Amino acid sequence: MTKTNIILDCDPGHDDAIALLLSCYSEKLNLLAVATCAGNQTIDKTSRNALNLLNFFNKSDVPLAKGSSHPLEREIQTCPEIHGESGLDGFTFPLYKEKYDYRKGYQLIIDTLLENEDVTVITTGPMTNLALAILHNPKITKNIKEIVLMGGSTTEGNITKAAEFNILVDPEAANICFTSGVPLRMLGLNVTRQILVTDEVIEKANAIHTRGSDLFVKLMKVFNENQRNFFGLSAGPLHDPATIVSLINEDVFEFEDMNVTIDISHSDQAGKTICSKEKLPHNVKVATKVNVGLYWEEIYKHLRRCK
Repeated sequence: MTKTNIILDCDPGHDDAIALLLSCYSEKLNLLAVATCAGNQTIDKTSRNALNLLNFFNKSDVPLAKGSSHPLEREIQTCPEIHGESGLDGFTFPLYKEKYDYRKGYQLIIDTLLENEDVTVITTGPMTNLALAILHNPKITKNIKEIVLMGGSTTEGNITKAAEFNILVDPEAANICFTSGVPLRMLGLNVTRQILVTDEVIEKANAIHTRGSDLFVKLMKVFNENQRNFFGLSAGPLHDPATIVSLINEDVFEFEDMNVTIDISHSDQAGKTICSKEKLPHNVKVATKVNVGLYWEEIYKHLRRCK
């Protein structure tokens, strides 16, 4: 089987943690590098979380670089209300030695792309690192097979009525990526809000009895409690792993070709993903439907592999 080479650009984050687990344990993916950015928490916290996760998944050999601590132009926004003080509240990791790649996140992305062809770049946080990589070396776009992002929405946002968090934090970066000419696949709130970590999901995961399922259950209990307190939700949506699931099982999501632009104004519409099937050109494949049952089967399958 030929594996898909991927770079994961993330801001762990409870849902990023599960996306990283899938990246490490999928038989269809080859994780080349991980870059972190500020988003769900500050850069030091998201980076420490990524380091802890890679070590926990026995992938400490994967290059991990600290990326941008702030958006291209705007003030940083974080989300401790959902992800807690550490950015990954709910699980206690062993005290792993801090060891990061010497390069900045965007430079690790550039170098990895220059060394490899047909790489899929996955972003599960603000798109700052990838935008910086494209700005510093536009030639890398020819080696990007596809950008797969969790972000945006065909409907309403979650932080503002108009915008989803990852795009809202750095709309200028998203705009650079969306206008780069690279094929994009967008998995937004319109589908990820349907993927809820219900009590039944947690019970099924708990019955698996692996290191991965233990991590999942402990993280998701805190994640759900915070979602309930902040958004009033009885079950939190597991957004970020949608990117990885879409790569390992093409039957889970349906996509439609659309024209998508990013609102980079400083109005209450900032960060909105303006999606149109009528307007040309169609520059993004937008997820419009999800098979929730199949989604969770992929999650359970990979929790079993993390023994």
